[in-house]
Amino acid sequence: MKYIKKILLSPWTALFTLALVLFIRSQDPAFLQSIRLRYFDTLITSKQAHQSESISVVNIDDDTIKQFGQFPFPRDKYAQIIENLFKHRAGLVVFNIYMPDADRFGKDGAFANRMSVQAFPVVFPQMAGTSKSSYEPFRPGVSEIGDSATDYTIQYEAIEPNVQEINNVAKAVGVANVLPEIDGVVRRVPMVVSSGGKLYPSIGLETLRLASGDPSFQVKSNAGIEALRIPSYGKITTDSIGRIWVDWSSKPNEFSYSKLPEDFGQSIVIVGVTAKGLNNPIATAVGEQFPHYLQASVLDTLISGTNISRPVWADGAEMLFSVVIVIISLFLMRFMITGYMFPLIAIAGIYNGSKYYFIQESLLLDAIFPIAALLLCFMHAYVVKFISEWHQKQQVKKQFGTYLSPALVEKLQKNPDLLKLGGESKELSIMFTDVRGFTAISEHYGADVQGLTSIMNRYMTAMTEKIIENNGTLDKYIGDAQMAFWNAPLDDPQHAKNAVRTAIQMMESLDEFNRQIEPEGIPAFGMGLGINTGTVVVGNMGSVQRFDYTCLGDSVNLASRLEGQSKPYGVRIILGPLTAEQVKDEFKVVELDCIAVKGKKLGVKIYTLGEEPMQEKFLSEYYAGSWDEAIVIAEEAARKNKELKKYYEAMIDRMKEGKPEDYDGTYRATSK
Repeated sequence: MKYIKKILLSPWTALFTLALVLFIRSQDPAFLQSIRLRYFDTLITSKQAHQSESISVVNIDDDTIKQFGQFPFPRDKYAQIIENLFKHRAGLVVFNIYMPDADRFGKDGAFANRMSVQAFPVVFPQMAGTSKSSYEPFRPGVSEIGDSATDYTIQYEAIEPNVQEINNVAKAVGVANVLPEIDGVVRRVPMVVSSGGKLYPSIGLETLRLASGDPSFQVKSNAGIEALRIPSYGKITTDSIGRIWVDWSSKPNEFSYSKLPEDFGQSIVIVGVTAKGLNNPIATAVGEQFPHYLQASVLDTLISGTNISRPVWADGAEMLFSVVIVIISLFLMRFMITGYMFPLIAIAGIYNGSKYYFIQESLLLDAIFPIAALLLCFMHAYVVKFISEWHQKQQVKKQFGTYLSPALVEKLQKNPDLLKLGGESKELSIMFTDVRGFTAISEHYGADVQGLTSIMNRYMTAMTEKIIENNGTLDKYIGDAQMAFWNAPLDDPQHAKNAVRTAIQMMESLDEFNRQIEPEGIPAFGMGLGINTGTVVVGNMGSVQRFDYTCLGDSVNLASRLEGQSKPYGVRIILGPLTAEQVKDEFKVVELDCIAVKGKKLGVKIYTLGEEPMQEKFLSEYYAGSWDEAIVIAEEAARKNKELKKYYEAMIDRMKEGKPEDYDGTYRATSK
């Protein structure tokens, strides 16, 4: 469970998000396609707009309707319009008015006759749909190279032509259908479609064919359409189903038929209807446009040789790139500044790289998916990292909140690296305390267990407060005893002094506590306290199910034994030798004895706080075995020093019992 939790709190779990994102991308749902296409819109439309040099549009607008009357006009009027455009030096006319039914004015013959006589280069539209016509659709010659192109092109049930008279005299007729994307917007236009196993060119391709003077076009296929070609014009690269991306940067020259220019300069002139209510605009990447404006953009795309393409390898490359960039980002998260700066730099690089390849190579590469994948995975990793750090801080608070000062807990939460888990060797100052007179206190409460518990809690609170205030670590409560230490988990160069300072304040708090409980009739509390400084092992110790932050070692045991010796020596505080050495420049210490605590053979010198001018002389006689002389000194010192009176009385009693035969200056304790 712990291992699973560790995995779940790892930033690398963002790889699961990456896998999900890649799976969704592989399915390529409609919303992803729409987002990608809209991004391509921004790339394509970012090209600087320019005026076309070879394409003009002539609009049959409201002014034209006023001039000619009700629309549709008699078709001999159409012939008049076309003749007039060539009089104004149109090079080629794309007459974008579909005529599938007989003229209501009966002028089809007149129209066809004038087109036949004049032999004007005019391109007419025909439509692909579902209704089969009795007329034969127009179809130029076509040469197929490679696979059968009809297997890959967009297929329609039928091609719906113009009336037969018009088809018979037409020099070129192209399919005017568009193919909106999944969001209903036209971005790509098919150059060739198929019906009944035959290929039919688009109106744009037919215009180029007619302008080039070629009788046919070519299609090359190999597991999809690779390219189209008009021999006199050249190669036109398409996607696998024969579409080209439209370049919207070229703007045609616009005229109302009612106000034609003197000279079209042999440009291609596209005629279309813009009068109110007579034509439906098409949704494009640059907004709604009338069909003949779309044809103008397609023609300019073809004529300029612009080859905007989406490479066949793009999808795979974008997904692979996303994997690489996410893994790099997750790896760098371990480094604070780099980890957070890299995604920002990567996002800028991805976007500008995509833009660069479009400007330089006309390649459409999706920047949105890699950026979205990076952001989602980074956010996942960041949230997991945040939760992990929050969890770590909560663990620190849970583990240390009850026995460290709030300031130290906050410091650990901000920088958990300060806490080395698992145990380390470190010099600590360890304190043990124990209540003196607990029997009398217990008898006072008798069967009132709740009362005894309450007073003990009050006592422990008063004592613990001083430990916390002096940046000590409260290790545990052992019945009516306490254990605390300094210099872990945070370093404390003054650990010995802080421990001794705490001991002094605890004794002062004890005196104040006793004054508070005296009116309640509660017996006074006494306390023995031992402090020892030494190297121990400190860290999280226990079992997998439960552990505590504690310390172990011989110095810990000695601290406990020193507390136990405070009663027989008649003092409140006993210090170990290293503790005394480290605090003597700030606190006055008095050497008490050299004692081998129970379970030990070697003796250590022990100390207490205070001062006694006669102590050095007393210990000199005592260690030398001159106990009679030592007793005399001790009796005099006991009369003069009330703080150490009980100590001297205890030492006098020991010496009067007689000196052991193996006496070597060390007292060997027989009790803890």
